[in-house]
Amino acid sequence: MSLKAKVHITLKNGVLDPQGKAIEHSLHSLGFKDIANVRQGKYIELNITEIDKIAAKSKVENICKALLANTVIENYSVEIVD
Repeated sequence: MSLKAKVHITLKNGVLDPQGKAIEHSLHSLGFKDIANVRQGKYIELNITEIDKIAAKSKVENICKALLANTVIENYSVEIVD
C-alpha cells in the first residue's frame, strides 16, 4: 500500500522573499494594485510505500529536514493522505 505525502515549504517570517516581491511587482504592473505581501513557496508530492500514516509522516519529515527544506530559513508542513 502506498500513501501520498503533500509537503508545503515556505520561507519563515522575516526572511526576505525576492521572488515574492517580483511576483507582487508584476501583479501591480498588471493592474492588481490591491495585492500586498506576496510570499512564494514550494509544493512537493511524494508517494510513500507505508501503511501507517504516523510512520509515513515521520519519514517525510525526516526527508524535509535532510533535503527538501532549509530549516534555518524555511518552515514546512506535511499532510499524509490515502
